[in-house]
Amino acid sequence: MADGVSDSVGAGTAGAGGMQGLRVCLFESRKGTELAGLIARQGGLPTVAPSMREVPLQENREAQELAAEVSEGGVEVVVFLTGVGARAWYDVAALAGGGEAFLAGLRRCRVVVRGPKPAVVLREWQVPIAVQVPEPNTWRELLEAIQQLGDLRGVRVAVQEYGVPNRSLYEGLEELGAQVLPVPVYRWALPEDLGPLREAVRGVAAGAFDCVVFTSAQQWHHVCEIAEEQGVREAFVKQAGRGVVASIGPTATETLVAGGLPPDIEPEHPKMGHLAIALGRRAGEVLRAKRGLSGL
Repeated sequence: MADGVSDSVGAGTAGAGGMQGLRVCLFESRKGTELAGLIARQGGLPTVAPSMREVPLQENREAQELAAEVSEGGVEVVVFLTGVGARAWYDVAALAGGGEAFLAGLRRCRVVVRGPKPAVVLREWQVPIAVQVPEPNTWRELLEAIQQLGDLRGVRVAVQEYGVPNRSLYEGLEELGAQVLPVPVYRWALPEDLGPLREAVRGVAAGAFDCVVFTSAQQWHHVCEIAEEQGVREAFVKQAGRGVVASIGPTATETLVAGGLPPDIEPEHPKMGHLAIALGRRAGEVLRAKRGLSGL
């Protein structure tokens, strides 16, 4: 991690619209190395501080029971929010000896997928997709897209969760008349090794980074937890706000705005490659505007 507190743009010089030498803090976990490589190719100096860990729910009776309902035809619509979550739900069904029956039941349901990753899984399973939610794949687009299925009054809709319940989505579905059946398949926990995250949070609070990058809403909650633990929450928000704040997409952006750290950069498409390119094009300009620097 970068050392010291500085108002400079970083170890190098930021060209117009570029990020040459900008010190970038990444809170991504699963694809942290991949994202760091993308940032480095844009000229940035990335530090990866994993902030999340997926923890499968053990003895997941609720997911098992809902998988059985799908198998028996008791669910009419199934919504998959993530590819990892789709596979986790299948694994729960398979452990109970009902994997193939679960897939057969899905083929009789009307299936809705949010984004390309769950779509890949469903195609692999040869399960027809009735509705694919368009970008930016938030709950708002999902609610609009699911209405392609027609009247949802009284329809039992199973929703595969992705770590935390999406109350706004559930309320929207209920307003459409659906009976919502949440399917918890995993939850988010802090990393087992908190050292890198604690160090990064302290570094941001001390002004040691030029950019902070969030690739999910849950990352913000975990970063805040660590910042509060170390007594640097206020300093973190202040110093991060003096630099470039980047968000992968609308869901993360909403969470950051609510937390008092509105993003400066959000890519047109909520993908890491697009995020890295957007940073490369705009980070230097944003930083100069914020810090009033010239001749960079």
